[in-house]
Amino acid sequence: MDYRRFGNQIVVRIDKGEEILDKIKEIALSENIKLATVTALGATNNFTVGVYKTDEKKYYSNEFSGNFEIVSLTGTISTMNGEFYTHIHMSAGNENGEVFGGHLNKAIVSATCEMIIGVIDGEVDRYYDEEIGLNLFKL
Repeated sequence: MDYRRFGNQIVVRIDKGEEILDKIKEIALSENIKLATVTALGATNNFTVGVYKTDEKKYYSNEFSGNFEIVSLTGTISTMNGEFYTHIHMSAGNENGEVFGGHLNKAIVSATCEMIIGVIDGEVDRYYDEEIGLNLFKL
């Protein structure tokens, strides 16, 4: 991985074999990011995404392997109890044009991943909402 910061924008290249969420965390901690948006595209050969069933308050994960293009990766960096927290969703398409996605649990880069992190001046923490069962922005 390599990255360069331009004011409040960080341009990132994540390399083959690296895990995307690990690299987001590494940058956020290194750059002391408390609030940001994340967008990316690239390629993956192994990823796990989940879907939250609100009635059960539970995530169900699906793992995919093969040749996939990351057609959309979007989310936020924030904090929970003052510590790093990220919420990322990803969609990836296979050679047949089928796209799979959801809440990102893991994604290994197969070629490259090009990412932009837009740092926002400020901090938004999260709290666990018992009714919904998720960690929500505390605004």
